[in-house]
Amino acid sequence: MRAAKAQGFALIDLIFVCGIIGLLCGIALPRMLQARQSAGAASAIGSLRSINSGQLTYALTCGNGFYAPKLTTLAVPPVGSQEPFLTPNLTTGDTLTKAGYVITMAGSAFAGSSPTCNGLGAGQAAQGFRSGADPAEPTNARFFSSNASGSIYEYNVALFPTMPEVGEPPLGQIIR
Repeated sequence: MRAAKAQGFALIDLIFVCGIIGLLCGIALPRMLQARQSAGAASAIGSLRSINSGQLTYALTCGNGFYAPKLTTLAVPPVGSQEPFLTPNLTTGDTLTKAGYVITMAGSAFAGSSPTCNGLGAGQAAQGFRSGADPAEPTNARFFSSNASGSIYEYNVALFPTMPEVGEPPLGQIIR
């Protein structure tokens, strides 16, 4: 009698391979989530910088020294131009979600503001503005905010509610 030659994997081999894969996933998954949060934070900072740049361009060229009160206002190009002050991915609404962050911008209407070149009426433009990027995930503790002063601030709680339209906020550190 001849013994049959064993082919394939034994059950212990499969358990061993599954254990190795589980160990590697346990090491790699937290790093991947951390890298994803860092990429989202970089995108949020970039969005706030774009908003600051769009607002400055708006104030200097179209707003007669005043700022747009909403993100959607920056989507309206001036008369005679096809280019808005901000790209469409930042102006789909006054609050939007992008890369794991909720982006918001607001400015208080100033009664003494003049009409703008993109259709905003007298008394509707703002003397300043504030913008914020709050994480959509509760495990992410990096909150960002900015205002007409142009600096971007970071803190571990929401900055947007306490951010003044001009000047330093009561909380947060400047990102350099």
